[in-house]
Amino acid sequence: MSITRNDLQQFLNALLTPDAFVDYGPNGLQIEGTERISKIAFAVSATANSARIAANAEAQALIVHHGLFWKFHGPRTLTGPFACRIFPLVQNGINLFAYHLPLDAHPVVGNAAQLGARIGLQDFQPFGDHQGCSTGIKGTFAEPLRAADLRHRLSSVLAHPVLLASPDETAIIHAVGIITGGANQEWTQAMRDGLDAYITGEMSEHDWHEAQEAGIHMFAGGHNATEQFGVQALMAEIKEHFEVDCFFIPSDNPA
Repeated sequence: MSITRNDLQQFLNALLTPDAFVDYGPNGLQIEGTERISKIAFAVSATANSARIAANAEAQALIVHHGLFWKFHGPRTLTGPFACRIFPLVQNGINLFAYHLPLDAHPVVGNAAQLGARIGLQDFQPFGDHQGCSTGIKGTFAEPLRAADLRHRLSSVLAHPVLLASPDETAIIHAVGIITGGANQEWTQAMRDGLDAYITGEMSEHDWHEAQEAGIHMFAGGHNATEQFGVQALMAEIKEHFEVDCFFIPSDNPA
């Protein structure tokens, strides 16, 4: 079975509402490929590796969380490593769709919601504020657990080492905020909301000190690792809705 590029784009935009976000780059269709799509590849990031695998598998679309174009990069020439990402997609007529903050924030298929569900959080509410939009979730544990135990649970779920900045690793955690990826500074939002802990992907040196000094248990489980589940949940939604062939491209990025 195949679908049109326009049908897929309309479905994605209706589900993820990208126009509601002020983002760091364009959301939606970033490279226009073939009109009809029968196989879709999914990955956390549009890298040379994911582009090459999508091309080798004869996919007509690649859907990612991290696309190719970012405001902080400015204009870029189609040379070097950037060309290695672009050319396999263009030469093989592969449509590239990217959804950044919309996929972080979605209450069901979003990165934060998917991670929260996997570690046992309940009663999700929107969390975080990026220019008026939430970018994560907060929730509570039905059975509170120690900070050290939550670190172990996270490490198991993510299959990735987890950094923990904690004022006391034996302390009990009830309420947690999650914004995946590189939102290390947002532990301050968890403090303002009266939460016990904050989960993200990255942690700076000063965050490690300041979070625990403020009484917040801060967990960093890797940027890629904390954002692997949203795009997979999106894949499941698309596969159910359109009945097209879909596959996920994992990354060995340890960061």
